[in-house]
Amino acid sequence: MALSEMDGDGSEPEESKNLEPDVIARGNILESFTESQEVRGLIGNLRAAFGDLVTRETTIEKFIVIMDKYQEQPHLLDRHLEWMMNSLLDIVRDSGSPPLLVHLAFKFLYIITKVRGYKLFLPLFPHEVGDLQSVLDMLVDQNPKDCETWETRYMLLLWLSMICLIPFDLARFDGNIISEEGHTRVPTMDRILKIAKCYLVVSDKARDAAAVLVSKFIARPDVRQKRMADFLDWTLSMLTKSSFQTMEGTVIVNGMLQALAQLFKHGKREDCLPYAATVLECLDNCKLSESNQMVLRKLGMKLVQRLGLTFVKPKVAKWRYQRGCRSLAVNLQAQGSVVQNQKITVAAVEADEEEEYDIPGEIENVVEQLLVGLKDKDTIVRWSAAKGIGRITGRLPKELADDVVGSLLDCFSFQETDNAWHGGCLALAELGRRGLLLPSRISDVVPVILKALTYDEKRGACSVGSNVRDAACYVCWAFARAYDPSELIPFINQISSALVIAAVFDRDVNCRRAASAAFQENVGRQGTFPHGIDILTAADYFAVGNRVNCYLTTSVYIAGFPEYTQPMIDHLVNMKINHWDSVIRELSTKALHNLTPRAPEYMANVVLPRLLPLSVGTDLHTRHGAILACAEITHALCKLAEENNRSITHYFSDKSLEGLKQIHQELCSRQLYRGLGGELMRPAVCALIEKLSLSKMPFRGDPVIGGWQWLINDSLRSLPLISSNVRQHIKESAVSALAALCNEYYVNEQGEADPALQDELVTQYVSEIQNTEEMIRCGFSLALGSLPRFLLKGRLQQVLEVLKKVTVISNRDVSFAEARRDALIAIAKVCQTVGVKGDGSQEEYVCKDNVTQIYATLLSGVTDYTTDSRGDVGGWVREAAMTSLMEVTLLLVQNEAELINANICRQIMCWLAQQAAEKIDKFRAHAGSVFLTLLHFDHPPVPHVPHREELEKIFPRSESETLNWNASSEAFPRITQLLGLPAYQYHVLLGLTVSVGGLTETTLRYSAQSLFDYMKKIQKDSSAMESFCETLLKVFEDNLRNDRVSVPLLTMLDQMLANGCFDPFTTQGNHPFSMKLFTLCKEEIKKSKDIRKLRSSIGVFCGLIQFQGDMREKVLFQLFLLLCHPFPLIRRTTATQVYEMLITYSDIVDPAVMDEVMTILSDTNWEAELTLVREKRNCLCDLLKVPRPQLVPKSAA
Repeated sequence: MALSEMDGDGSEPEESKNLEPDVIARGNILESFTESQEVRGLIGNLRAAFGDLVTRETTIEKFIVIMDKYQEQPHLLDRHLEWMMNSLLDIVRDSGSPPLLVHLAFKFLYIITKVRGYKLFLPLFPHEVGDLQSVLDMLVDQNPKDCETWETRYMLLLWLSMICLIPFDLARFDGNIISEEGHTRVPTMDRILKIAKCYLVVSDKARDAAAVLVSKFIARPDVRQKRMADFLDWTLSMLTKSSFQTMEGTVIVNGMLQALAQLFKHGKREDCLPYAATVLECLDNCKLSESNQMVLRKLGMKLVQRLGLTFVKPKVAKWRYQRGCRSLAVNLQAQGSVVQNQKITVAAVEADEEEEYDIPGEIENVVEQLLVGLKDKDTIVRWSAAKGIGRITGRLPKELADDVVGSLLDCFSFQETDNAWHGGCLALAELGRRGLLLPSRISDVVPVILKALTYDEKRGACSVGSNVRDAACYVCWAFARAYDPSELIPFINQISSALVIAAVFDRDVNCRRAASAAFQENVGRQGTFPHGIDILTAADYFAVGNRVNCYLTTSVYIAGFPEYTQPMIDHLVNMKINHWDSVIRELSTKALHNLTPRAPEYMANVVLPRLLPLSVGTDLHTRHGAILACAEITHALCKLAEENNRSITHYFSDKSLEGLKQIHQELCSRQLYRGLGGELMRPAVCALIEKLSLSKMPFRGDPVIGGWQWLINDSLRSLPLISSNVRQHIKESAVSALAALCNEYYVNEQGEADPALQDELVTQYVSEIQNTEEMIRCGFSLALGSLPRFLLKGRLQQVLEVLKKVTVISNRDVSFAEARRDALIAIAKVCQTVGVKGDGSQEEYVCKDNVTQIYATLLSGVTDYTTDSRGDVGGWVREAAMTSLMEVTLLLVQNEAELINANICRQIMCWLAQQAAEKIDKFRAHAGSVFLTLLHFDHPPVPHVPHREELEKIFPRSESETLNWNASSEAFPRITQLLGLPAYQYHVLLGLTVSVGGLTETTLRYSAQSLFDYMKKIQKDSSAMESFCETLLKVFEDNLRNDRVSVPLLTMLDQMLANGCFDPFTTQGNHPFSMKLFTLCKEEIKKSKDIRKLRSSIGVFCGLIQFQGDMREKVLFQLFLLLCHPFPLIRRTTATQVYEMLITYSDIVDPAVMDEVMTILSDTNWEAELTLVREKRNCLCDLLKVPRPQLVPKSAA
């Protein structure tokens, strides 16, 4: 299956989601080892690089980066492995190479081995006789406990495992066993065994290489005769003595199991058979299945299957199934018909030809352990067990093999866990792949696989089973390759439907893709799946990546093929509307709505009667899904009847209509709207009410209408009691239901409302909207906004007045931002509902009498900057106000544009420009979008837009779609240009102030840069400078003591002064701008205890020292006041900044006293007691000839 193309979680990479399929498929495809020359250079430079730590680390890092690129395509390295190995081994063999260089060479070898795998790398090692002694000597010199050189030991052991295959008796290398000193030398055979045993009990990677060494070395004829029995005794005694309960024991058991598994894999059967029973018995006594170490259980499973293969003769079972022709071309040419291959009959001759031999009793034990391994909690152990089952079954007689299959099918009972189902699927796929699952068993296996394809067991708040469904897809994929098309013909419809359902409706993307791949394999290999190519085109690997698209679009196309229509509908009804995930339940019901036109009679006569009892059943999830499904199917059937000019009730029996009416009454009488269950029931029944109303069901005058109205009102009234995460959903469902209900059942034939009903409903909602609970205000505000025109007629002014009251911020409800937001949304909806008539009544239309009041309310929302513990909650109100302003303005423009006067339009555009210059990306983007929508609207254009021509140049229509307002780098250079337009200057500067003086680094950087660029541009234009500075002072004056603006404004002024933005004024003595700015700054920090504000003001005062005239003395006096501020941090900051200021503007101080002033500023501990600090401050005043600040007595204060 094409599963290797996705991420680990089965999803597409984030950046690929919006790309075309051919772009996504590019993957990481390399064509050759392009870095071979660079690698040659790195290896050739090792002798020069190893000495310096930094160079060495850089070289290793480069080599790792290059090699890691080939992890997925390691075969590209094959042509280059030999020269890389030889170059590195030349360094190792050179007697002059220092140990550090040798280790570096082995590290490089290990990195190559890691990418390509040791099995392919192993034969490339030189295995000359002369290498044996040198490699042994190098291994003896190694310290097994040195954690820095494990790569060296690992590679040496692998090299030794290759050298020990030399076809000479090892005794020849021993020569004279008595050395010249008279001591007995250790034989080479024992030296190698000693090394292997030593490294089998270490905890690093060398243990794996030692196991490989053992398997190659013990298998030698001379070693086998002399040492095999002793070695096996040693391993079994180590296994017996060690416990996997301790860390040391785990390491030893791991080494022994690896050694035994490798030995029984590579050793000859006749050599290993005498010891197999003993090893199996010892393994049983170890009770590895009780270990919590996954690796040990996996190694145990691997060893068990190797022992099993040792017990039975290595022969291919003659009874196994052989497919014969496997040509894809032939299958595809068959165009859907069964390929009539000449079947190979095996049953007739297998009895005569099969050689009779006894199967050892141990096989039963082995198979039993493997079957238990299929239920292990870890996938890697289950996979090993499945492969073992496949390998051993292939060597068993037909009857015994059939018993194994029978035992395997026992894994698929609903008493078993998901692990057993997953392991069972893997084993079935292995048997199928190997031809060991005979066609006679397919009828038993297919029902099990069909169940596994929809396996989903709820566990707490989620479910398990995605791995089972994925493995079931693998079985279907394996069967497609294993069997002749004629064998699967009886099951084709079942398998194809199940795979299509999994590919379209599975919750997990990896399962949908696995099912799509299995379906594709069956279409190609079997050629018998109905409409296979058409379905594959619609539900390929990439198409099934988007779940919503699968449910709502792809499913409709596939259901157009009659073979799949009913199975898909049945699956949704039986398996998905009761799913644990509410998202799946809701998607399923929408899918049923879309599928209804494909089988209307089946939906009306079979599905709907089946759903109605479930909609009042006991299970919460089933009830929720069934109610939504009833709503969607009913709506779809009614639309279908209307399209075909039939009666609305054409598809419905009286029983069905009564059942739909009874749902609400039944739930209400059983009190199922209460508690947590009610949080699902309320929106579901509201959706039902909406769909039945839209379907124009003949319930006019029925008592159920009153019940529905009660539920809507009660849901809106109960919002404060409902969990915050579902509150919005319930509110939206109730409001949508109310709109549909009123439109269908509260209007008479003349299009009028019943006056009593209108009075009751509007009065009740107007009363509820003034509730002290915020959520109740929210709900009933939107409810008023959703009322149809005939209910608002004659009551419009009352509705607008009460909504206006909700938008007003008072001390009691200052944090009711959500209520204000919803009221503003409701005002726009009411305006759209009642329409525009310039000279009409203000009780019925938006007209000249109430348009000013409506705009005033909406514009007040743009000034909402409320903050609480949730952050800038006023942002929700501003966003809603901007949207509502756009909707109302476009409504007026398209009907009676003369109602929009120049003043209103100027206010709208200016406020939007301010919001588009502010710091929060989301609100800036929304404001920018609304601004450009109004600017570029053409049907007809919005009148009285200030500076329209200049705006069209700054924001060309061609770029309105591509301009990314979220990106500070794109938005601020454009919006800053509005500073040059007098109408916008004040508001844009106000918006820029909070951005430039903000805390977000990217916003601050781009907004400040844009502002400074603008200032440089106008510095030579004195009138533009004067205008800008006047506006700046006005912004400061209007927002004095308003910390939201004044604190960032001081920060912005500090940056502007530091960047020389006001240089044209600094040469003029006592310039009014500097004097006014100084006065405002002084007023702003008066009696302030805000540290951030005080620190910003210090920077501004220091910047104002640039201005000539009396300003310098005033600034110094103010700074010396701050040098004795009650806060030590402010004193220290002031001293630091004054020090920097005097260095920058050295002409302020007489050179004769400069050194003394600087010494006092730098050496004084300004965080000391105020009395000490004051003396130093007064000294500075005297030196700089500034009047000493006088202490004001408290009584005078």
